[in-house]
Amino acid sequence: MLKLFEYYWQVRKDWFDWCDLVTEKELLKKRSGGQGSILYTLFHIVDVEYSWISDLQGKKPQKPPFEDCAHVQKLRDFSARCHAEISPFIYAWNSGMETRNLSDQNETGEWESFKYGEIMRHVLAHEIHHIGQLSVWSREIGKQPITANLIRRGLFDI
Repeated sequence: MLKLFEYYWQVRKDWFDWCDLVTEKELLKKRSGGQGSILYTLFHIVDVEYSWISDLQGKKPQKPPFEDCAHVQKLRDFSARCHAEISPFIYAWNSGMETRNLSDQNETGEWESFKYGEIMRHVLAHEIHHIGQLSVWSREIGKQPITANLIRRGLFDI
């Protein structure tokens, strides 16, 4: 599971670099599907990862509104701050954490319980979905999307 998080962190960095080659107008343009814009989708990816992993650590995430991150460098900075806060937990992950429970209140005020392992995998699956949406939008504006290939990223080099 750690290698998948490392993979997504690389892919996210690549998408931020890709954003440097696209106008801010295109990055903020309202689009069909997904979270509505390229930049907001990247913000959403970071926000969901940070929120869930913070919850698993018993921490209250300190999240700015999107408007405070609606520029590539500001979003990069937010992502780096979130990464610094959650990566020690991810690197310390062990099989004994799989079945721990997290109780969370949903939108209707009801309490639900989730296994830590379920949440970790949800975060990974969530990113898969949105990276696909970014790739579609990239092609729609005539740009080559970031490769989703896990191979050749050096993740398993010794």
